[in-house]
Amino acid sequence: MLEKISDKFNDVVRQVSGKNKISEKNVQDAVEEIKLALLEADVNLRVVRRFVNRTLEDAKGEQVLKAVNPGQQFVKVVNDRLVELLGDTRQELELKGPDTTSVILMMGLQGSGKTTTAAKLAKLLQKEGRNPLLIAGDLVRPAAVEQLKILGDQIQVPVYAEDPREVSDPVQVVKNGLKLAKKQLYDTAIIDTTGRLHLDEIMMQQISDIYRAADPDEALYVADAMTGQHAVTIAKEFHEKVGIDGVILTKFDSDTRGGAALSLRTVTGKPIKFIGVGERIEDLDPFYPERIASRILGMGDVVSLVEKAQEGVDQQDAERMQKKMASAAFTLEDYLEQLQKMNTMGPLSSLIDMIPGAKGNVNEDDIDTEEIKREQAIIQSMTRSERNNHRILGPSRRKRIAKGSGTAVYDVNRLVKKFEKMRLMMKKVAKNKKYQSDMLKQMGM
Repeated sequence: MLEKISDKFNDVVRQVSGKNKISEKNVQDAVEEIKLALLEADVNLRVVRRFVNRTLEDAKGEQVLKAVNPGQQFVKVVNDRLVELLGDTRQELELKGPDTTSVILMMGLQGSGKTTTAAKLAKLLQKEGRNPLLIAGDLVRPAAVEQLKILGDQIQVPVYAEDPREVSDPVQVVKNGLKLAKKQLYDTAIIDTTGRLHLDEIMMQQISDIYRAADPDEALYVADAMTGQHAVTIAKEFHEKVGIDGVILTKFDSDTRGGAALSLRTVTGKPIKFIGVGERIEDLDPFYPERIASRILGMGDVVSLVEKAQEGVDQQDAERMQKKMASAAFTLEDYLEQLQKMNTMGPLSSLIDMIPGAKGNVNEDDIDTEEIKREQAIIQSMTRSERNNHRILGPSRRKRIAKGSGTAVYDVNRLVKKFEKMRLMMKKVAKNKKYQSDMLKQMGM
């Protein structure tokens, strides 16, 4: 995500951060590079001008030019201005307590991922202890109601829907759905609405009518991050004609430029509240401006990485695994378990962005996700005794495993050799505190 702008910013940071002394010309040149990077990222021109002027003003001050480490001080200035551009701090949903029904209205153009995002948000709120109901208010797009029902079944969240062949007024459907939500004590109602391929008066009137009928606590505009300034322009129109409280950016994991993310807050005055970071139903993350700014500057995002790890790893399991590593008792069964847990954390490419120092030093093209799948298939073709004791894997067993996993004996041999080396390295790391410290320093932590 944000690869292009991150690469440009990284180049600027590398040029400046190592300098013990910088001049106003150094600052001017660096800011000019940043300006070009922002324009190439399709950031709104007014936003670029404001960012450049404020960065220059701060960076030419005495506290930067005469600082003990002026290069690092300049990077801090750029980071602070990026955070400001992205929205300063995390903006939570403003919902009522559990004794009454909070209403969330989802708006946006067709193709932005509105229906899927409604289900993702329901799943996220469910994990936080809320009791959501999805309301199918899109009666125009073919199969929209059915899609929401299927997603609701997947996450075990009920969906209020009426047959679009029998009803044509989405406002009445929404009213009926809200009545049901209040009657059955759902504390959150999430309304999916009709999108269009472009803005038109009929759509805006319909959304306005639904808005008045629903009186939402949160009106969220769902935007496709990959559409850049188009998403920003449409968000501004939605806010002017209907009113929005925040934005959810979908396809953020595929957004290499970042123009929408860096422009939305300044242009609309409304915060980005969530970002879609993958296709799975769990892939909706809260938006933290300071964490995204850190990723853009190649500094990683340790907090998000730890949070993702904590979601998939139990503390007792982690301690048990550490003891196994220290005593070289780590097995192929344990390795399979770790691979499966890693899958729950999301795409590897997004995890790399979170590791300090990895950006620019780890080539995502070198990560063979097919190899990881192949390794899982090989281990899953083994018996439990073989997974727990790889030393019994003789030629005949390896041949059987290769056949069962659809791979070659060569692949099985390679996995076993890799695993044996990995066990030795794990034992060394688990026992040697200095080695752990050195590794963390290399990661920039």
